[in-house]
Amino acid sequence: MRNLVRCALVAVATLTMLPVAAKDFDLASYLETVRARYGLPSLAAAVVSDGEAVASAAVGTRVKGMAIPVTVDDRYHIGSDTKAMTATLAGMMVDEGKLAWDSTIGDVLGDAVKDMNPKLAAVTLEQLLSHMSGIPSDTPEMIALYFNVNGFDFLPQDWRRRALEAWKHNLPVVPEGSPFQYSNFGYMIAGMMVETAAGMPWEQLIHERLFDPLGMTTAGIGPQASTGIIDAAVGHRIEEDGSVTPMLWGPAADVPPLIAPAGAAHMSVGDFAKWGAWNAGGGKRRPSLVKRKTLANIHRKHVETPRIENQRPGTPQEGGYALGWGVIDFDWTNGPVLTHNGSNSMNLAKILVDTKGDLAIVVVTNYPGADADAATSDVLEMLYKTYAPR
Repeated sequence: MRNLVRCALVAVATLTMLPVAAKDFDLASYLETVRARYGLPSLAAAVVSDGEAVASAAVGTRVKGMAIPVTVDDRYHIGSDTKAMTATLAGMMVDEGKLAWDSTIGDVLGDAVKDMNPKLAAVTLEQLLSHMSGIPSDTPEMIALYFNVNGFDFLPQDWRRRALEAWKHNLPVVPEGSPFQYSNFGYMIAGMMVETAAGMPWEQLIHERLFDPLGMTTAGIGPQASTGIIDAAVGHRIEEDGSVTPMLWGPAADVPPLIAPAGAAHMSVGDFAKWGAWNAGGGKRRPSLVKRKTLANIHRKHVETPRIENQRPGTPQEGGYALGWGVIDFDWTNGPVLTHNGSNSMNLAKILVDTKGDLAIVVVTNYPGADADAATSDVLEMLYKTYAPR
C-alpha cells in the first residue's frame, strides 16, 4: 500500500441551498481515508443536487498493487444497478403501447419459446421487474445455463432465448410470506420481452434510448476496460485462498452476456450520477424518457423484501422493492429513498436517490466482498448526511 499512487480529480460546485457542512467537505480526502482503511484498490463517488453536480472524486489505483491512478472519468462496473435501467426501458415500451405492465411472458415470447410451463407463461412483466414472479434466485441449473460454452456460438439475444428454452418447463414457485425472490434470470426474461417489443437487441436499445439521451458518454456493457489496455478501474476476484486476481478483460471479467439486462453496465461515476439525478427529478427534467406516471410506477414500492441474513453484497437485504429499485427508510435518511447495490463479484456499486430532496449519490469501487460493502455503505451514509437538504 505504501507504493500506491493516489490520484483524485475533483469537480466540486457548491449550491447556496446545500447544507453549510457541504461547502467545506473535502470529498477526495475523505474517500482516501476510507479506501485505505478498508484496503480497496480504488474508491469513487459523486453527488448531484437539484440536477447539478456538486461533488465528485476518485482515489486509488486501477489495479491492486500497481501504480495506475484512477480518475473521475474511469469506467466502473455497476452490476445490478443496471436493473433499474432495464425497468425504465420497459417503461418506454409501455408508454409506446408495445408492452403493458401485465403483459405475460407467453404473450410476448410464446411464439419464440413454445410449450412453456403455463404458470411460467402467465408471469407478467411487472412481476419479473419486482422479483415477484416465482422464478428463484440463481440455481445450479441457471448457473449452468449462464456459464455454458455453447454461448460463444450465439449472439446474446439468441443465447437468452436458448436459456429460456432450456428452462421453460420449470414451475415458478412463490414462497410463503413475501413473494420476493431476487432473480437475475427473471430480469433476463424481462430484457427479452423489452428487446422483442422494441425490435432491437437490449444492448442496442439501452445505448440508443437511455445512455445517449442522458449524455452518458462513458457508459457501455460488459468489462469496463478495453481489451489489451488498462484504461479503467478493473475488477478483482478474491480467490478461495485469499489471494487477489485482477480481472483485466475478457469473458471472465464480467457476467455472461446473456444476463446483461440483470447487471452488466459500466460507466464513470459522473455518468452514473447523471442517471441518479434524472431519477431524483421524478420526471420533471429532460430528457423525457418515460411519462411521469410511468416513472412513478417504476419508483413505487411493489413488494416487501424479507430480511435475509448474510446476503451477498449487491443484493437487497431489507425494506421494499420497486421495479429495479430498493425502497428503504434508513435511520439516517429523511424518509424512504430509492437505492440499489450492484456487483458482478469483482466490483461493487451503490446508488441512493432521494426524490423528495432531489438528491442523488453514487459510490463505486473496483473490489468485491465484505470490506467493499462496508466501505461503500460508510461513504453513502456520510455523503447523504453531508449533502441532504435540511
